Amino acid sequence: MEAVPAIHRGHSSPCGCGVAGGSKVGSRKAVAVDAEGKDRNLKRLRRIEGQVRGLQKMVEDDRYCADIMVQISSVHEALRAVGRELMRNHLKHCAASAIRSGNAEADAMYDEIVDLMYRSGR
Repeated sequence: MEAVPAIHRGHSSPCGCGVAGGSKVGSRKAVAVDAEGKDRNLKRLRRIEGQVRGLQKMVEDDRYCADIMVQISSVHEALRAVGRELMRNHLKHCAASAIRSGNAEADAMYDEIVDLMYRSGR
């Protein structure tokens, strides 16, 4: 898997992943992204998008509640798969870079990882 370095133009303050850009949502970029993982995630997300449209149609058509719940479960699992892939990339690139720095970035990354683990475990 080839990692594609992210570009960090116009960012001024450090964040937990060792990337400049502060905490403004949407301003931070990954340190690197595995191209194959990105392709897998994009395919999964397109499939999920279709599943959600199917769920909307099922609700509109007054389909059986249990059937809708089964499909919702499938969407949840597909989203978890995307999350696992993203977590892997984050740990491999962003977290590893911040932790190697050994300074405040490392401490911020440890906090971020714990928070992510807590949120993804819900």
